[in-house]
Amino acid sequence: MLEQKNFRKIGCAECVAGAGLGFDFAMAFQPIIDATTHKVYAQEALARGPQGEPAGEVFRHVNEDNRYAFDQACRVKAIQQAAELQVDSYISINFMPNAVYRPELCIRTTIEAAETYRFPIRQIIFEFTENEYITQIDHVREIVRHYKARGFLTALDDFGAGYAGLNLLAEIDTDLVKLDMALIRGVDRDVRRRAIVGAMMNLCRELGTKVIAEGIETREEYLALRDLGVELFQGYYFARPAFRALAGLPAAAVYDR
Repeated sequence: MLEQKNFRKIGCAECVAGAGLGFDFAMAFQPIIDATTHKVYAQEALARGPQGEPAGEVFRHVNEDNRYAFDQACRVKAIQQAAELQVDSYISINFMPNAVYRPELCIRTTIEAAETYRFPIRQIIFEFTENEYITQIDHVREIVRHYKARGFLTALDDFGAGYAGLNLLAEIDTDLVKLDMALIRGVDRDVRRRAIVGAMMNLCRELGTKVIAEGIETREEYLALRDLGVELFQGYYFARPAFRALAGLPAAAVYDR
C-alpha cells in the first residue's frame, strides 16, 4: 500500500481552481480516430500550460508532494473542458498509478466531476503509462479492476517503451493497449517492426483487447498498420492536439489508398 500521509479528499471545485498546486494548467485534446467508421473514437486530454505551453512546462512543477493533487486536478479539468466542448465520444485521461493510494477513495472526485458537468462515466477511459515505474503491480491491478467495475474503460499507454513489457499484459487486464510511437515510426519500411506489431495484434485479439497505434506521422505508416489490422489511430497525420478545443475530422481522402 502506498504511503498515505500526503493524501486528502479534494473536491471538484477545488480541482478546477488548481487544488492548491501553486501553478495553473489547462487541457488540449487530440482525437483517436476509428479508421473503419471515419469517426472520432476518443479525445485524449493532454496537460498544457495556461497559455498552451508544452506539457514539459507543466510537469516540471509536479513532485512527490503534489502528485496526488495534480492527478486529481487533471481528471476534473479534463471532464470539465470535455463537457464544455460537448465531446460526444470517449475522453481519455492519463492517470498516475503511483499517485493513487486507495482506488475507491481516489475515484470519488472523478465521479463527482462527471455528475457535476453531466459527462457520462461510460465515456471515460483511464490510461496509465508503461513509462512510469510501477512499484506494485498488485496495486495497479486493483486500480484497473476497481475502475472497470465502476464503468470506466482502461488503457495501457506507451506499450513497448517502458519497464514491464509483456508482463503488464499478463498481469493487468485493460480494455485497450496503445502501441508506443517508437514501434510505429517507419513501420512501413521496417520488417522487424511490422513483425512485432503483427504479433501484438494477434496477441491482443486473443486477449480481447483493442489496439490503438499512436504517433502516426505519415500516410505510409497508417496504411502499413491498417494492413496489419489496426483500426484505431492517433497522431499528427490525422490531427495535432487542439488547445481548449477539438480538432476537425480528417478529410475522407486521408483514409483511402
